[in-house]
Amino acid sequence: MSGRGQGPLAGIRILDLTSVLMGPYATQVFADLGADVIKIEGPGGDTTRFLPPGNDPARGGMFLNVNRGKRSLVLDLKQPAGRDALLKLAEGADVFVHSMRAQAIDRLGLDYAALKAANPRIVYANLYGFARSGPYRDYPAYDDIVQAASGIVDLQARLSGGEPTYLATVVADKVAGLTGVYAIIAALFARERTGVGQEVEVPMFETLVSFAATEHLCGSLFVPPLGPPEYPRATSASRRPYKTSDGHIGVMIYNDKHWRAFFHAIGDPEWSTDPMFQSMRSRTENIGAVLAKVAEVLEQRSTAEWLALFRDAEIPAMAIASLTDLLDDPHLVETGFWQVRETEAGTLRYPGIPTRFSETPGEIGDPGPALGADSETILTEAGLDAAAIAALAASGAVRLPDTP
Repeated sequence: MSGRGQGPLAGIRILDLTSVLMGPYATQVFADLGADVIKIEGPGGDTTRFLPPGNDPARGGMFLNVNRGKRSLVLDLKQPAGRDALLKLAEGADVFVHSMRAQAIDRLGLDYAALKAANPRIVYANLYGFARSGPYRDYPAYDDIVQAASGIVDLQARLSGGEPTYLATVVADKVAGLTGVYAIIAALFARERTGVGQEVEVPMFETLVSFAATEHLCGSLFVPPLGPPEYPRATSASRRPYKTSDGHIGVMIYNDKHWRAFFHAIGDPEWSTDPMFQSMRSRTENIGAVLAKVAEVLEQRSTAEWLALFRDAEIPAMAIASLTDLLDDPHLVETGFWQVRETEAGTLRYPGIPTRFSETPGEIGDPGPALGADSETILTEAGLDAAAIAALAASGAVRLPDTP
């Protein structure tokens, strides 16, 4: 079966039993890269459909974007006929991915054993809150919950006067979603070598703990610990955009070359010879004082002056941009990042595919589909005849496009 679009994953078919953001974001990447993604929804639809704003009350902006390029099939999986239809689809699929807790997917009779019996080559991916081998296995999980549980909220509190805060982005959903992408692609690669499918587990909690520990494990990497699990530069209260005389600026004076260039650019002041500035180790050990001194200096000139100086010195620096600014950012405009399309859902501005492939470029598909828009076509492709599809629709196990 051929894929929907163009790209390196054209020809891969994915059965997508996910909802909200983590799973749909993962399968959006697959659709962008050419896979045929069949979004399987219950009769009520993915809850994200109904998040405003949007011209269609059943397809808000987030849904239109994160489900772009997919096809919609409505199945009532609580009915045996709906389950049987999904297993029929699995016979011709490469991947089955769901975002339900283990106990919930088991109740539907759609665990790995069931899908493997239908198709031994299938890659079966579990994307959920907590690994099923631990005591948290049945806990419900959303982004805020996993941010709280994974250490992210506590780390943020170091930068907000001790007050716990969430990141202003759904980082747990998106990091776990991208982890699901690479895990599934790795399993597909292994299948191409061995001919054997397998089950993959991507728990949000463990994924985010790993994500946070990448830089923050630090001294606790060692047993016994050589220090607490905290990377001091990242949690320093002084680590924030610097004030200038007329605004703020993001600056990263990081390695020894950057520091030499910075001191030279500002006239090699006497304080620059302080031993705490002399090496990566000494700067890290005195990070609060180091960043506070830089903050004092940067208040003395305008943002434009500092940007010009840092460009000449090849020191990483950027002005503080809002998301509104980015809609017209000259770099994003020139690279063609924003994709403005005339669609049946109106004129839409999509964020583009950030990765580039020289021989097999991806392509952004149509906006997130109407509920059940492709049910009949998908079931026909799976080998069901008109009478069988009509019977499924009559029983309520399937919703067809014109079904009220």
